[in-house]
Amino acid sequence: MSENYRVVKAAGVVGAATLASRILGFIRDAVIAWFFGAGFSSDAFIAAFRIPNLLRRLFAEGSLSSAFIPVFMEYTVNQGQAEAFHLARSAFRLVGIVLIVVAICGVMLSPWIVRLIAPGFSADKLALTITLTRLMFPYIFFIGLVALCMGILNVLGHFATPAFAPVLLNLAIIGSAIFISPSLPQPVMGLAVGVLLGGFLQLALQLPVLIKKRFYFWQASRWLHPGLKRVGTLIPPVIVGGAVYQINILVGTLLASLLEQGSVTYLYFADRLVQFPLGIFAIATATAVLPSLSRQAAAGDIDKLKDTFDHTLKLVFFITIPASVGLIVLREPIVALLFKRGEFDVRATLLTAQPLLYYSMGLWAFSAVRIVAAVFFALQDTRTPAIMAGISIVANIFLGVVLMNPLSHGGLALATSLASMLNLGLLLGVLRTRLGNLGWKSIAGSVCRSLLCAILMGIAVRMAVLFMVLDNSGTLPRLIGGVVGSIAVGLCVYGICSYMIKSPELRRIFIEAGRGIGKK
Repeated sequence: MSENYRVVKAAGVVGAATLASRILGFIRDAVIAWFFGAGFSSDAFIAAFRIPNLLRRLFAEGSLSSAFIPVFMEYTVNQGQAEAFHLARSAFRLVGIVLIVVAICGVMLSPWIVRLIAPGFSADKLALTITLTRLMFPYIFFIGLVALCMGILNVLGHFATPAFAPVLLNLAIIGSAIFISPSLPQPVMGLAVGVLLGGFLQLALQLPVLIKKRFYFWQASRWLHPGLKRVGTLIPPVIVGGAVYQINILVGTLLASLLEQGSVTYLYFADRLVQFPLGIFAIATATAVLPSLSRQAAAGDIDKLKDTFDHTLKLVFFITIPASVGLIVLREPIVALLFKRGEFDVRATLLTAQPLLYYSMGLWAFSAVRIVAAVFFALQDTRTPAIMAGISIVANIFLGVVLMNPLSHGGLALATSLASMLNLGLLLGVLRTRLGNLGWKSIAGSVCRSLLCAILMGIAVRMAVLFMVLDNSGTLPRLIGGVVGSIAVGLCVYGICSYMIKSPELRRIFIEAGRGIGKK
């Protein structure tokens, strides 16, 4: 099995599971919008949920997996699976203890943490946010161990179960909102209960699969395996380098708390919409490609590593550039379709569509950063992404402060996009210096082709929107038909344009899909 086929196959599995999770995530957010609108309770829960959600993305989609997989793969390739399992068992026990300590400290320090991320909240809203944060902080114990399970399973070639786990979180929150919240004096507390239940279910899902793979975490193993030191030294910079987008989003939440009530909620829902293509394509592909890059780095095969990077980056641009254009053109109808009901009115729809425009402008950069950072992580260089991420975070804070006055919460979204573009440029510059020629002319040609097709697609989608008189004030059936129809038009136009210009990425997708069908 070629590495490129391995990456496409794994990305397809992760992407499909992520699609199910994202759909349920939108249902979850629609339920929250229905019951709580955009105001006091929703601001408090979303600000509090930012903390465990950030920890989830840092661990489940970031630092622990990105630091553990290259070292675990190196032991697997060079010393065999038995020694690699010794490392994994040692990591399982140590990480569990550390996470318990972190959870306890988080519960105790919640008042200071909340004041840091939401300094503009009133006293009542601040008190509610602190209580919700304390209830949800133990979630980090479950999701941290889930992340470790994900790293082990991904190296063993199993991607489906870890990718499916977030579905259980969304189901738990939805169920809690419907069945638990109405019976509580403070209904929003039910959402916090759902978060904890979701964390437990995600971990419970992983353990039987690990046992089936003959990984028995209860077997004897030394407490401090030598490989743990290397994993430990990689984690801190990976937290910064691999999660710069999430850190910048958190900065946006902090600054949004200083603006009018509802700003935190508007940014959150806009971010959720961008997370849909980002999770399905970019994060799924980065998750799938890291074991392959780590395998090639461990074997010292830099030429194949460069080929895998080239193939993956082109594929991500081919998908995320049209996704960016589509979100820009359809931003208001999509927000109205998903959220405009109950307490979430026309004004809230317009104010959510505003930051969605600016987040969408940076979707291609958010996506590419994940792939470029994966190359550094595979090479066990976490220092470079951390340094570049630090520069990006400083730029995001500066731009956010400058843009939040003229553009309100939309300026915070634009600052995040501009900071991510800066981060990508800096990382690519260092990667070119370190690895030499990575086929930049070929990558640039691929981007230009994808951009041309996406522009033509955007024009066609805009004409479809005008033809159907689609806006955020339409009825639900009309919105469903209009949005689905417009997306179908966009997909057809983008596919036809890509076919007409003989896009190598489109041809490669069909070839790899055909190989997969042939193997079945």
